[in-house]
Amino acid sequence: MTKIKPIKKLLIPAAGMGTRFLPVTKAQPKEMLPVLDKPVIQYVVEEAVASGITDIIFVSGPSKRPLEDHFDRCPELEAHLAEFNKIEMLNSVKAISQMANFTYVRQKQFYGNGYPILDAQHVLGNDPFAVVWGDEFFVGKTPRLKQLMNAYQQLNASVITAMPTDDAGTKKYGIIEGKEIKPGLFRVSKLVEKPEPQGTKSRLASLGGYILKPEIFKALEEEKKNLKPGEELYLSKAMARLLKRQPIYALLIEGKHYDAGSKLNWLKANVEMALANSEIGQEFKEYLTSLF
Repeated sequence: MTKIKPIKKLLIPAAGMGTRFLPVTKAQPKEMLPVLDKPVIQYVVEEAVASGITDIIFVSGPSKRPLEDHFDRCPELEAHLAEFNKIEMLNSVKAISQMANFTYVRQKQFYGNGYPILDAQHVLGNDPFAVVWGDEFFVGKTPRLKQLMNAYQQLNASVITAMPTDDAGTKKYGIIEGKEIKPGLFRVSKLVEKPEPQGTKSRLASLGGYILKPEIFKALEEEKKNLKPGEELYLSKAMARLLKRQPIYALLIEGKHYDAGSKLNWLKANVEMALANSEIGQEFKEYLTSLF
């Protein structure tokens, strides 16, 4: 029996401009927006590390230096905290740079979410790998990526994150059509990018979170060659192409999904994480109650 390679590498596309959050993202990457006391990207990385990821590749742009600095050492800050005997803070700051091996790749083309994967091919190599977006994360008993990895180990096939949606959601997400082969696991028959509600019977959305086999690179290159001027390169379309050659599965993820990519959802994430915080949760709840 062929041994299935474990997933150790994670790609995080992080070159977007974050225009929905302007002007705050003019000089600050959207991935660095705080959710309570940590930037959203740190939640993403912590989830990955808890799943067994050891190597994290950020595909970023020229305005993303703060992101790189966050996952690097900061000797001046560490010395300051040590001098004033703030050991707990010192340890938490030092731990950030030690969570994983971090690599940074500059994105060369900015028209579609398929390009970051091609730009990082030389780092990802011929091993299976994971992809998540830098502005959304899950909280649950078992990390999202670990759930996907477990399915991959059983199936030896690409696995994507699935969540139920409604009519309005079909126009926001890629939609998965397929057959449920066991509770929560679907064999994908079709992937449709943001269809109108009447264009599909499925209400199963494809969210961020993928385990991909290296054959995706060939599918992306083929899709790229067929693009018309002005068209974007979508990962979902490359996966639809790959679907004709090998099975792809979708897994319903157990856990709470937080999307910090829009103002309202970012605020919701902050409120819910604050309420769950042992230090300030009760007092914050009382404050919210007093407003109504």
